[in-house]
Amino acid sequence: MLVRYFAAARAAAGVEEEHHLLPGGTSLEGLLEAALAVERPMPPEGTPTLARIMARSSFLRNEVAVRDRSVPLGDDDVIDVLPPFAGG
Repeated sequence: MLVRYFAAARAAAGVEEEHHLLPGGTSLEGLLEAALAVERPMPPEGTPTLARIMARSSFLRNEVAVRDRSVPLGDDDVIDVLPPFAGG
């Protein structure tokens, strides 16, 4: 499964994207737990931790919004992590 990070999530993760080899049927919550279990350097000054960002983020699965974190994922799914943002 591919996880792509955007904006503050990218800064906190320290990467733009990463692959996680998890069994098909793993839930979105399981994938997020796996992503949070990766050892990472401290985020830049003033950037919240990835865990804090993910707790408030929206997620896309193959470019479609996912609100239910118990939804099972497939091996080839792409999950986008979209932290809250402001703008006009």
